[in-house]
Amino acid sequence: MKEKSLAAFEASGMNPQHYAVLSLLEEDSRETQATIADALRYDRSHLVGLLDELEAKKLIERRRDPGDRRRHLVSLTPTGKTALGKLRSIAKRVDDDFLAPLGTEDRDRLHEFLLELAAHHDPTCAQTKSSPSGGQP
Repeated sequence: MKEKSLAAFEASGMNPQHYAVLSLLEEDSRETQATIADALRYDRSHLVGLLDELEAKKLIERRRDPGDRRRHLVSLTPTGKTALGKLRSIAKRVDDDFLAPLGTEDRDRLHEFLLELAAHHDPTCAQTKSSPSGGQP
């Protein structure tokens, strides 16, 4: 399944990590590179490479923080929003394929159980419980 998922994203010239970054930026634009890395639990040096790739595709924009010139603020561009919509469609197809044996009710229960487990092991996950679809990458 992992190979299918990666292949689906790669066909778009992107990968699941790009999707995660773009999704996070849509939730809270103008994030700093450090807060993005921390929120996604990515190594900061690895994130810089991902941001370089996204910036080269004009999907994000990085600017110096006027309040602290050592930091860069990252925001989603209009092109990035369009790309994010396409990546969401890919993610939905991958999810639908993986969860095909389950009906809607079983999918909802599985989601609730997984959120409960995640919140138990990482309290920061508790806040995602409010959305039945999760909205997460």
